[in-house]
Amino acid sequence: MLRITGCLVLVFTMLTIMATPAPNFRNGWWRARLERKDGHDIVFNFEVKDSGGRQVLYIRNAGERLLVDDIKREGDSVLVRMPFYESQLRARVTTEGNLEGVWLRHLASEWQAMPFKAVYGEGYRFAGSEPGAGVSVSGRWAAVFRAPGDSTFRVGEFEQRGSRVTGTFLDAGGDLRYLEGVVAGDSMKISCFDGTHAYFFTARIDGNTMTGMQYSGPTASATWTAHKDASAKLENQFAMTKWNKDKPFTFTFRDLDGHEVSLSDPRFKGKVVLVQIMGSWCPNCMDETRFLSGFYDQYQSKGVEVVALAYERSTDFARSSSSVRTFQQRFHVRYPMLITGVTVGDPQRTEKTLPQLDAIADFPTTIFVGKDGKIAMIHTGFSGSGTGAHYEDQKKEFYTIVDQLLK
Repeated sequence: MLRITGCLVLVFTMLTIMATPAPNFRNGWWRARLERKDGHDIVFNFEVKDSGGRQVLYIRNAGERLLVDDIKREGDSVLVRMPFYESQLRARVTTEGNLEGVWLRHLASEWQAMPFKAVYGEGYRFAGSEPGAGVSVSGRWAAVFRAPGDSTFRVGEFEQRGSRVTGTFLDAGGDLRYLEGVVAGDSMKISCFDGTHAYFFTARIDGNTMTGMQYSGPTASATWTAHKDASAKLENQFAMTKWNKDKPFTFTFRDLDGHEVSLSDPRFKGKVVLVQIMGSWCPNCMDETRFLSGFYDQYQSKGVEVVALAYERSTDFARSSSSVRTFQQRFHVRYPMLITGVTVGDPQRTEKTLPQLDAIADFPTTIFVGKDGKIAMIHTGFSGSGTGAHYEDQKKEFYTIVDQLLK
């Protein structure tokens, strides 16, 4: 009798487990963190909503809402594929209704994994109180970042309202995009995550000086110091990339369907051409692609062409074209996007693809070609909409240059 009773209890328990529905991936705000072994976790927020009969997710970084609409559920598992960067979040919904898993990013030949957790119902990023009297980071800062064997100058721009801080650091590639956090007492914490950028900055504020740390991805870190300087600025972005004026500017690469496209093709002859040097792994390239797509729609009828040259993480054409096609579709790009077949990490990437240039200084880079087929000027980097006035000024420069070349 005891054996029968025990069997019945076991069967009842199994039926109960089988009848228990998988935990729900709930709509609403989430506070997520990417866990580093040194304890300096990278925190970000996202919101889950229903849209068109399915769940979508918006990653929040200050003023940006990055739409992620490729979410798959299977039991208690959730797979969130980021729209760019060959990046994804894989997690399970815990019995408490939270998430535990990993952030995966496809590098040149391997997947990089970082532990990931998210707590439901928390919309704040960092706990903080009102800052102490007179403590403010609003304004422009001249900053130097130092890592072993490397030193980088950046310009920080921040806006502080109460304890909340938003802003970015501008550098040669454009900017570090949308940063968000708090000032509490004499300390600042800001962070961002967009599928490839994963940053956490800390700083101690002492009047017009800040001293802090930058934590990037699973292991990287750097020290940084900054002083408030309203006139701080970067090197002239039109002077960073040099080219040989005696060499003809030409190239031939395959488009996303494998067809060869050359700058000498009839569609480009006698026209102003913007050549976009980019990569699908590059957030600032995403910002520029969004801008150039709309720009091309305005200016194609005036005799302007745009062509993108992609330097991907892999030499595999199928993988590279798939990643770039995502850009093309998301931003409704109508100009040709070509695969160079040379990786971004190749030390000879310039010599192998564009020997007319001394070097590809950074990504993105935009080459302005006149009607005569010669390079008129080259702009290194692209400041996205998170930089506010810099973004607007940069757009005006692009329009002005093209208008002059058309004359």
